[in-house]
Amino acid sequence: MTTELTPTERAAQFRFTFPENDSSFIVIDAFDKGSYIKIIPEEKKIIGYTTRNSGGVTKDFKNFFVLLIDKPFDLAYTWKGKDLDRNSLEMKADHSGAIIGFKTKKGEKIGVKVASSFISHEQAEISLARELGKDDFETTRSKAKAAWNKQLSRLKVEGGSVEQVKTFYSCLYRTIQFPQKHYEIDGSGKIHHYSPYNGKTLPGYLFAGTGFWDTFRALYPFLNLVYPSINKEMQEGLINAYKEGGFLPEWSSPGFRNIMVGNNSASVVSDAYIKGLRGYDINILYEALLKGANNEGPMTAVGRKGVEYYNELGYVPYDVKINENAARTLEYAYDDFAIYQLGKALGRPKSETDLYAKRAMNYKNLFDKESNLMRGKNKDGKFQAPFNPLKWGDAFTEGNSWHYSWSVFHDIEGLKELMGGNKEFVRMLDSVFIMPPVFDDSYYGGVIHEIREMQVMNMGQYAHGNQPIQHMLYLYNYAGQPWKSQYWVRRVMDQLYKPTPDGYCGDEDNGQTSAWYVFSAMGFYPVCPATDQYVFGTPLFKKLTVSLENGKKLVINAPSNSERNLYVQKISMNNKPVNRNWIGHQEILKGATLQVDMGAAPAKGRGTTPAAFPYSFSTDKAAK
Repeated sequence: MTTELTPTERAAQFRFTFPENDSSFIVIDAFDKGSYIKIIPEEKKIIGYTTRNSGGVTKDFKNFFVLLIDKPFDLAYTWKGKDLDRNSLEMKADHSGAIIGFKTKKGEKIGVKVASSFISHEQAEISLARELGKDDFETTRSKAKAAWNKQLSRLKVEGGSVEQVKTFYSCLYRTIQFPQKHYEIDGSGKIHHYSPYNGKTLPGYLFAGTGFWDTFRALYPFLNLVYPSINKEMQEGLINAYKEGGFLPEWSSPGFRNIMVGNNSASVVSDAYIKGLRGYDINILYEALLKGANNEGPMTAVGRKGVEYYNELGYVPYDVKINENAARTLEYAYDDFAIYQLGKALGRPKSETDLYAKRAMNYKNLFDKESNLMRGKNKDGKFQAPFNPLKWGDAFTEGNSWHYSWSVFHDIEGLKELMGGNKEFVRMLDSVFIMPPVFDDSYYGGVIHEIREMQVMNMGQYAHGNQPIQHMLYLYNYAGQPWKSQYWVRRVMDQLYKPTPDGYCGDEDNGQTSAWYVFSAMGFYPVCPATDQYVFGTPLFKKLTVSLENGKKLVINAPSNSERNLYVQKISMNNKPVNRNWIGHQEILKGATLQVDMGAAPAKGRGTTPAAFPYSFSTDKAAK
C-alpha cells in the first residue's frame, strides 16, 4: 500500500492506496500518558485527545484531534494498551486508540482529513473546515506547493550550481519553519490561543518552538529583513507570553523550558524595534526586558540566574554552584547592550540607559590576559584554576573558551584592545583554525554530539555545528582583513552544507544554522543584532534578488562570482562606491542594488581604514 500526506498550517490530508483485500485497516494511536478516543461511524468521524507532552505546558494540557474519513467503516473497535475492545466505540485510558476496517478493491484510495487543536475538539473541526473544507487531496497539495513557492520566491537566486541552489532553498525552507504559530482562528475569524503558561484560552497571537539562545543571532534578524509582518505577530505573542507567564520566555516549547542560558529575549525584542517594526506595545516589552534583566525567574533559564552576583560583581562567579557561569556573564553583557539600545531608541532616562551601557562592559571582567581568552572567575576575584580552554561545558555552554571568547558582539573594538590590538586579534582568530580539533569532555562525562561534529568538520577549533562561534568568521572585518572572512565564509558554505542526507553540519536549532547560510549566501551577516548593520562577507551567487515586504528590492549582482573568484574586489551600492565593510538595514529597505566585483585574489587594500569598521560599542559616542 501507499501512504501520502499533504499539509495546511493546522490540518492535513492523508491518502491511502490499498490492495484488493477484505481486511484493510487504519489504526489510530492516541499515545500513552493519558488519552481519549471516540469513533462516530454515522459521521465517518473519529475524535480524541492526547495529554502526552515533553513539558512546557500546564497540568490540564490536551492536544485535541478530529479525523474525517471518506469511506464508511465496515468495522470499528477501540483499544487500550494491548487489549482490543470490540464492543466499545469510546475509550479513555493511559494508552488508547482505535481501529477502523474496510473491504477494498485493488488500487482503491481512502482519504482522511485531520486537524488538531490545543483548545478543543470544536476548534479542531473549525480549523479542518477552514483550511481543508471540501478540497480534495490534489487541491490541498497544490495549495501547499503554492504557499511554499510564495514564501521561498521572496529570494531568487541565479547563476549558481544545481547543488548550491538546492542547498540554498533547503536552508531557506528550514529557516522559515521557525518559530511555529501556536495561535488558532475561531469560527468568527478571531485569533486566540491556548496558553501554556496558565492553561487558559485567551485572545491574541502566540508562537512556540523556538530557543532565543540559538535564534537571536541570525533567524530573527532575517525575519526582520524579509518577513517583518510575521515578526510583528511574534512580538505581540511575546507580550501575551509576558502577561500570562510573568516573564518573557527564553526557550518557548511551548511555554517556559529550562534549557540553555542567557537573557536573549532582549536581543529579539530590541532588534525588531531597532529595525523599524511598529504597531505593538513596545513599552510593555521594554518593561518585560527590565524585569528579566534584574530578577531570577521561575527556573534557571528564565530571567537571569545569578543576577545578584552579576549586578554586584559584574560577573557570575565560577565557584557559587551556578553552571555555565562565564557563558551567562558574556550573554548578559550583550543583552544589557540590547536593552541599552532599545532604551535609547525609546528616549528612556539617561540614568537608566547609562546603567545598561555600563553593564554591557561586564564582559571585560572575564578576560584573562594570560591566555587572551575568556575564563571563569571566582567570587573573590581570582580566575578559576586550573583552566583548560579546551574544556567543553563547565563555565561555558556547549562549547569551550575558544568558542565563547568571541561572544562580544557589541564591542569588537573593546575585545581587540583587550587582546592587544589588530595584529594579536587576527592571530587569535587564525589560531582557531590552526589548532587541532582536540577537546576535554570531562564535564559531560563523554563526547556530546557538538564535539563529534567539530571533529568531523575538521576545521580546527571552529565548531560551526553549534551557535556560539558562528559569527566569528566575520570578525576579520573589524581588523581590516575582510578577505579572511571571505575565505572562511565561502569554505564553510561549500564544505559544511550539502543537499544530501548527510549534508548538514549539526543541529538545525530552530532555523538558526540555516539562517546563517542564507545570510552568508546573500553576502552579509548580522554580527551584532540590535544594531542597524550587516557585515559584508562574500556572496555565493552571481545574482540574488530579495523582494521586500514594502515593495522594494535588494539586488546583489556578482557576475564574475565563481568557485575561484570568491574575494570581493570592490562594492558599489546604487552606482556609488562602498568603502566600508557593512551595509545598513535602512539603506536596504529603501531599495538597493549592490554591484560586487569578485576576483581570485584578496583585495588587501579594501576595507582597511577605520571608517570601514562595522559598529562597535566602544566607538559609540552616545555610550561614552
